Amino acid sequence: MNQKVVIIGAGLGGLFTGAILAKEGLQVTVLEKNATIGGGLQTFKRFGEVFDTGMHVIGGMQPGGNIWRICRYLGIVDKIRIKDVDADCTDRLYFAEDQSFYTIAKGEEGFVASLAGYFPQERENLQCYVRAVLTMTDSVDLFNLRPSNGTLSLFANSEEFLMSADDFIAHYVRDERLRSILAYMNPLYGGRAHQTPAYIHAIISTLYIHGASRFVGGSSHFADLLVQVITDHGGEVIANDGVQWIEVNDRKVDFVRTRSGKVWQADYYISDIHPCSMFSLMDEKALPKSYRQRLQSIPNAHSAFSLYIQLKKDSFEYINHSEYYMTRYADVWHFDDPEKAWPLGFLFMTPPEENQGRYTRKALVTAPMSFDMVKRWENTTVGHRGEDYLQWKAEKAEALLTLIEEMHPGFRSCIENMNTASPLTIRDFYAVKEGSICGFSKDCNNIALSQVPVVTKISNLLLTGQNNNLHGFCGVPLTAINTCEAILGTNAIINKL
Repeated sequence: MNQKVVIIGAGLGGLFTGAILAKEGLQVTVLEKNATIGGGLQTFKRFGEVFDTGMHVIGGMQPGGNIWRICRYLGIVDKIRIKDVDADCTDRLYFAEDQSFYTIAKGEEGFVASLAGYFPQERENLQCYVRAVLTMTDSVDLFNLRPSNGTLSLFANSEEFLMSADDFIAHYVRDERLRSILAYMNPLYGGRAHQTPAYIHAIISTLYIHGASRFVGGSSHFADLLVQVITDHGGEVIANDGVQWIEVNDRKVDFVRTRSGKVWQADYYISDIHPCSMFSLMDEKALPKSYRQRLQSIPNAHSAFSLYIQLKKDSFEYINHSEYYMTRYADVWHFDDPEKAWPLGFLFMTPPEENQGRYTRKALVTAPMSFDMVKRWENTTVGHRGEDYLQWKAEKAEALLTLIEEMHPGFRSCIENMNTASPLTIRDFYAVKEGSICGFSKDCNNIALSQVPVVTKISNLLLTGQNNNLHGFCGVPLTAINTCEAILGTNAIINKL
């Protein structure tokens, strides 16, 4: 088509958007501020081990799944290195309140059977709940890659669609403990009581009911595959030279300028960074004040504190599923509440390697955390936050290790080395407001506020990434399709999938 596109940010959204547009014949240039590309797909090396920056449990990659279909269209589906989690235990939950473990199995029947084993009196209710979840998800055209108007069509669905997730669960399930168990994935999407819409809960739950997978040998290889699609079709991905200025005149981008001083011009510009971070790259008059204020007023989902642990050789067995630690059943809906004692819970994972054997050499731990907990250091930079910050991180790491010992007695003795990351780390490396790991929060009481279209008030500037439509490994590629079709035409990509 000979049209040029400049994409600001080489995160998952920027790379998926760039790969699709490059495949469709546009001239794509992706500009990334960090030395490594991939955003949340980045890996880093510590203690001789490669660590993922995120807890990558991915849905939609089963044959025929929505992300599998997108990757097939891009020609990379057979190159992705993933390992399915165990069918009889996709997730294991631990509630400290009564020291109970729960195992969740794959599939509609497996999901119901596994939980009905603990709550036999709720079997019929569980069946109704799962059917309602799957029915709700099936109503979303974009999720199912069906031709539509290209959006989530939030206001054209059932009344349950925009209920709060906790009310939706309570509508089907009587037992209060089981209600909390069904909300165990709240850390993955910032679930909050009386706020998070039921459709968010349903879509995420559906992905994992159908089966989850994990990247083998680190997630960065997936980012590399998307880069290869872009470059194979004549595009380029430039790292370590982020955009520092977006020149806008008469509601149109004229050019962007990077840190090196290079100027880039294109027909379209697409931002993959947090919209509020994007505002700082342009004159405040470039966009209407009302538009900027609306986006700046949208609350962000929680951030996180993470441990990256190297384990002693042959000391800790590999676990082929994720584990969730919860304190009290009722606190499942309040993971990032700064008024409550931290941590209220965390995710624990041993990521798979090539030829994974009985033992693992590393573990990842991620605990939801409010940005308020690091606000006193918000004006500091990486490596210059002070001794009090280092002491604070050590205390938080210690708190997590104490809780891990409840699930895995003797875990401390297996540790060889450990690295930590806080919400400030996420904020600074990903240019994400308040270090949010799920983007803008969705509130069923004001759903219109958090709906951010991919088109902007600037004629040739589009948005992509987790702050539009849905977040996560599944949601971001779907938004990328939405962004691409704003250029190529409604259903232009969907019809090819």
